[in-house]
Amino acid sequence: MTLLEVDGLSAGYGRAEVLHGVTLSVAAKQIVAIVGPNGAGKTTLMHAVMGLLPRQGSVMFMGQKAGDAGWLVRHGVVLVPETRALFTDMSVEDNLELGAFARWRQGARDLRSSMADVFAVFPRLAERRRQLAGTLSGGERQMLALGRALMAQPRLLLLDEPSLGLAPKVVGDIFRVIAGLRDRGIAILIVEQNARAALQLADYGYVLEMGRVALHGPCVALAEDARVVETYLGRRRETG
Repeated sequence: MTLLEVDGLSAGYGRAEVLHGVTLSVAAKQIVAIVGPNGAGKTTLMHAVMGLLPRQGSVMFMGQKAGDAGWLVRHGVVLVPETRALFTDMSVEDNLELGAFARWRQGARDLRSSMADVFAVFPRLAERRRQLAGTLSGGERQMLALGRALMAQPRLLLLDEPSLGLAPKVVGDIFRVIAGLRDRGIAILIVEQNARAALQLADYGYVLEMGRVALHGPCVALAEDARVVETYLGRRRETG
């Protein structure tokens, strides 16, 4: 089942068009990676899909024409931006509760059980539930950003540079959690500068260059593509 269908998406800032006719899709329980150089339009793509920028082209979610960001959140799409956008002067617990605000407005009253589920995924957040978000480490902030998104019980997560600024060991921990979210039935569209990690994590990938899809295919195939290896993964060490 296809959750997200993007067809001919163009978007930008003012008169400066950044994306030029991008087409992609994300199926249920699938991780799709967007990789490419700085300035390729990866974050613009996420913002346009989420309805945070004026856009041209078609964005469909579960067979319906996608509306603005509020519409998408109500229908189960949540963006975790690269800035993480936490409320630093609020506690971990309060930040998590805000993640369920849209569901609460729709009548959900299961916030405690939802928070317990988040703490099961991120035990460190449970230990710091009363701590101010602004005092957390970089890795803990990323955990909180992901946990807050999970409070919305999303069908699709949009993750923008989840490894940004994190130590390699923490990156490994975060990516293992993301893989586990797919096992819980959550589809994921991930923008990631670390192309090697993204292609190892995801099922399908798109290479974005200068606002256009330059290559796409199963990640196993992309990881073996000579152009991808040369440009994004580094030269292979010759043997023999």
